[in-house]
Amino acid sequence: MKRFFTFGRIDEDRFLEGPHSRKWEAAFLFRVVVGFVKGMRALHFLGPCVTVFGSARIGEGHPFYELAREVGREVVKLGFTVMTGGGGGLMEAANRGAREAGGRSVGCNIQLPHEQKPNAYLDHWVTIRYFFIRKVFLFKYSYAFVAMPGGVGTLDELFEAYTLIQNGKIQDFPIVLMGKEYWEPLFILLKRMAWEGTISPGDLGLILITDSVKEAMAHIERYSVDKFRLRKDGAPRPSRVLAEG
Repeated sequence: MKRFFTFGRIDEDRFLEGPHSRKWEAAFLFRVVVGFVKGMRALHFLGPCVTVFGSARIGEGHPFYELAREVGREVVKLGFTVMTGGGGGLMEAANRGAREAGGRSVGCNIQLPHEQKPNAYLDHWVTIRYFFIRKVFLFKYSYAFVAMPGGVGTLDELFEAYTLIQNGKIQDFPIVLMGKEYWEPLFILLKRMAWEGTISPGDLGLILITDSVKEAMAHIERYSVDKFRLRKDGAPRPSRVLAEG
């Protein structure tokens, strides 16, 4: 495994209290910029990704764990790198499946008070202090998003992707929700939103809900691989001059 960098501890609680001295704000901004640069240097050469979201609390032996593992295996067969939040549970399962299938497995780990450790199935990872920087990396390099069952964090990531696509801030990459029974209440809510006019009816078509990994991969292949003409050898190559890779 290769560890690219770990952010130092930054007092985000203080940042969110309101305005501070210009010197403090400038130093904070500099650290954030450095973090973005280091993260992009680390992840830039790992190929087009599919990001898999999911709960860190569902472990091995659970049907959802095995489902996420299968998703990871099949995603790399399409020529993608599997990217997750880097932690345990269903993130670990997706990374594990990618590793087992001989593909690349990447994690954007988050530093928490009760520190989330990178799982054992990552080929490369970055550890990030701020959620907003982490989410930028999860979205920046991905051409599809797969949401396994999860909690508030998974919903946050899912709806961030959904909002970016809905508003044209990123391309209309496919979003797949794995687990019909688990996600059905959410889809009922989305249909209610469409009925009330708070979202467009067409927004419902941005999401596929399924129990079938085969159907999920066919959807990703059609609306990502074929639509955007992705190539397995399409990733840029590191530059020795810039000490990359």
